[in-house]
Amino acid sequence: MLGSLAPASAQVLDRRDVRRGNRDFRKEDWKNAEIDYRKALVKDSTSFAANYNLANSLYRQEQYDEAAKSLEKIGQTAAMNPHASDYYFNAGDIAIQQKDWKKAVDSFRQALLRTPDDLDAKENYIYAKKMLQNQQGGGGGGQDNQDQQQNQDQQQNQNQQQNQGQDQNQQQDQNQNQDQQQNQDQQQGQGDGSQISPQQAQQMLQAIQAREKETQDKVNKEKAAALKSRQKEKNW
Repeated sequence: MLGSLAPASAQVLDRRDVRRGNRDFRKEDWKNAEIDYRKALVKDSTSFAANYNLANSLYRQEQYDEAAKSLEKIGQTAAMNPHASDYYFNAGDIAIQQKDWKKAVDSFRQALLRTPDDLDAKENYIYAKKMLQNQQGGGGGGQDNQDQQQNQDQQQNQNQQQNQGQDQNQQQDQNQNQDQQQNQDQQQGQGDGSQISPQQAQQMLQAIQAREKETQDKVNKEKAAALKSRQKEKNW
């Protein structure tokens, strides 16, 4: 009887630590969640839930190598687990962060074999496969692509030099026009310090639009990054 009670008791403690980690995880307290899951693993190093959720908490802390190691510990049993699809999705997601495109492609393929209608897995699979092809030189013609890229770079440099010369001339003309306009504004607006010229108003509007575009570009980049980094979470 004593031999059968010990594993059961450890399993209860394991679940308590996992549930405590899940509560910390929902509060976005990644570090304490990590500590709770590690406590669970001290009692049961083979716990699928503890290893899986530990990988999630490490991922949130951008510790991608450690997260991968945590998933590897349950890799042999993952294929038979009811959550196998989520496991392979997260493994592929971590591989993307590590730029291990081959592993990412293989992992998302395994996820899609189990849940073919998972749109996130499809998007990430296509993305990882494209990056793998780029890494391998597009599947052939690597030297031709390199020569073509060098020619493009040379042409781009020439165009940049020409554009720089044009920009300098335009800048000189613009500076002259601005000086003339400022002189006119000073003469016209001496009696009213709050008055601004149409040109100044246009410049202010352009500056505001430029800042809005910069902010929108930043938001779009963050959305694109989030698309490639969604983790499947489980609160066992």
